[in-house]
Formats: sequence, C-alpha cells, structure tokens
Amino acid sequence: MAASHDDPRLVRLAGALYLVIILCGLTAELMLRGPLLAGSPEEVVRALGAGISQLRLSLLADTVMLLADVALALVFFGLLRHISASLALAAMVFRLGQAVLIGASLMALGSVPMVLADAPRLAVHMTDLHAIGYDVGLILFAVNSAIMSVLLWRSAVPNVIAGGIAVSGVVYGAGSLARLVAPEWMAVIEPAYVVPMVAESALCLWLLIRARV
Repeated sequence: MAASHDDPRLVRLAGALYLVIILCGLTAELMLRGPLLAGSPEEVVRALGAGISQLRLSLLADTVMLLADVALALVFFGLLRHISASLALAAMVFRLGQAVLIGASLMALGSVPMVLADAPRLAVHMTDLHAIGYDVGLILFAVNSAIMSVLLWRSAVPNVIAGGIAVSGVVYGAGSLARLVAPEWMAVIEPAYVVPMVAESALCLWLLIRARV
C-alpha cells in the first residue's frame, strides 16, 4: 500500500534509520576504529595487529550504517518531495553520492587485514585512504545538509532543528576541507562537531516521537 508523505509509519522509519546511522557511525569511528588508529605509524601497526577483530567489527558497523544511509536517502525523498521535488531529488543524489564514496573507502579499509603482515606501512596508508574517502564523502553530505535544511524549514519540523542541520552542513564541510588541505586548523574546528551531534539527534528524535514532516 502506498504511503502518503505524512504517514507516521514512513516518518518513524526515517527516524529509525537515522538512529541506526548515528549509533553505527559513532560505534565504528569512536569506539572500535579510533583507538586502533591513534599514535605514530608504528603504534598503529601494533594496535592493528592486536585488534584485527575490532577493525572487522568496525567494518561491519560501517556497512550497516551505509545500508541505512542509502535507505534513508530514498525515504527522505518520498517524505519531502511534496515540498520541492527538485530539492528532494538533489538531496537524495548528494546523500547517495556520499554513500558511494564511503563504500569505496571501506574497500580500502577492508584490505588492511590482508596486507598488514606483509606490508605494515601500506596497511597504515590504507587507513589513511579510508579517512580521505570518508572526508570527501562528508563534503557531499555537507551539501545534502544544506539542501535538507531548506526542505525541513518548509516542513513541520521545528525551525531550530532545520537551522541546526544547516549549521551542521557548514561544520561538516569546513572540517572535511580542513583535514584535506589545512589539517592544522582541525584543533579549532573539532569542538564544533557537537553541533551536528545535537542537531541530527534532535531530528532523529523528532521523526521517531512526533512522526511529522
């Protein structure tokens, strides 16, 4: 049965997918992978050697996040196209583009267990390649966030959440560009990542609890 744009079931599905993305993304990056990749290349090689199962779990969490992200792109298009079909389509395209880049970066990270024993420094480079792919993907997500903020501003979602999503796009874009071309600025930008965490969590809760767009 087709669902209308304000069908609470579809809105709550979007919220559930968003929750999966938040939980899996934070788990993969901060809890599983982050501790393995801290320190000098030599320290990273030792940590990876002792924590391959932990790295593989991070790959699994990221894969679940990626699948949820693709599904959410499609669900958001269905929910928001009544506001502006062209903007909803653009938001979907940029979110799917991010998913493609993150998926490609996971291929680099997935090669780490295979090359670690024979070429440990190459394994470290593969983790760097994954990080670069993730950052480029987040630049596309920054554009998605800007478009989504316009759509959400015109929806039933509170304007403060829509504004938070707009600011989140600025943070994602600035952070990813800084990592790529001016890493010395990351210490200044990193505290601002609290904004996306709060704004996206608020949107997730709105979708789950209020179930209105």
